[in-house]
Amino acid sequence: MKIRKLGTLEVSELGFGCMNLVTNYGPAAPIDNAIKVIREAHNKGVTFFDTAEVYGPYTSEAIVGGAIESFRNEVKIATKFGFDLTETGGLNSRPEHIKWMVHGCLKRLRTDHIDLFYQHRVDPNVPIEDVAGAVKALIEEGKVLHFGLSEASPNTIRKAHAVQPVTALQTEYSLINRDPEENGLLDTCEELGIGFVPWGPIGMGYLTQNLGAQTKFDPKSDLRSGFDRFQPESIAANKPLVDRITELAKGKGATTAQLSLAWLLAQKPFVVPIPGTSKVKHLEENIEATNLVLTAEDLKEIDRALSEYKIHGGRMNEQQMKVVEQ
Repeated sequence: MKIRKLGTLEVSELGFGCMNLVTNYGPAAPIDNAIKVIREAHNKGVTFFDTAEVYGPYTSEAIVGGAIESFRNEVKIATKFGFDLTETGGLNSRPEHIKWMVHGCLKRLRTDHIDLFYQHRVDPNVPIEDVAGAVKALIEEGKVLHFGLSEASPNTIRKAHAVQPVTALQTEYSLINRDPEENGLLDTCEELGIGFVPWGPIGMGYLTQNLGAQTKFDPKSDLRSGFDRFQPESIAANKPLVDRITELAKGKGATTAQLSLAWLLAQKPFVVPIPGTSKVKHLEENIEATNLVLTAEDLKEIDRALSEYKIHGGRMNEQQMKVVEQ
């Protein structure tokens, strides 16, 4: 596994997303399975593990903390703040809340520092300069080493970066959602020396050839049940696109998921995807994508192929998109 830099933070070129170990894309994985796949990821060279306080809530951080405790100094942990998990609910990035909740994150993660601390969603009620200042104070205390933003606009990134250098931006980016190429996020990160961490790099499972128009998503445990892109009519409409990506992947001796990850890695040297899985066989498949080299001609061919299709269905539901900065 090669090393890449998010700002000044060195991590494996492929990270590991720990959200769906607990819920959100279906039932939570058995804890033993979750711990096993995290430790196997480390054995195979992954040094970057991504979680958040809200995943579970709390349980993803606790699982990550327990799984990596014996090799904590060999890996980098990213977690996130920004939601109010009391009965009040909603967003909360007030400096006093950030400084209060970091102690819970440290305890669950069984560590004395967080390598990368993201604001999970931009809070319109708190100036981003105040948020950056609060994280800067935590960095000065040694509780946090690096500051990140998630689903923030280029304008917000610049304002935050002026107070405390932003190490990484996290947002959805994949062959089926290329918004960061159009909305200035990739360009802003490149200009400012900020790393880019795509979540949903395999399209939230879309680019695995495991989905069909008959696929059922449990509304009690799977957020995708409410996403336009995952409705039967959208899955059917997007099938020709996914089939084309699969065809291109087979031409490279790869799976659809592997081509999807290799394509992201080929976009910029500061891009570090974080696919997540609860199955070791899928972990191994994902890691093998780092050995798939795409030439300039391969990338042009993929672009030409994708230009022939329209993506049907939006990113997330209306409620979730309300807290994504446009």
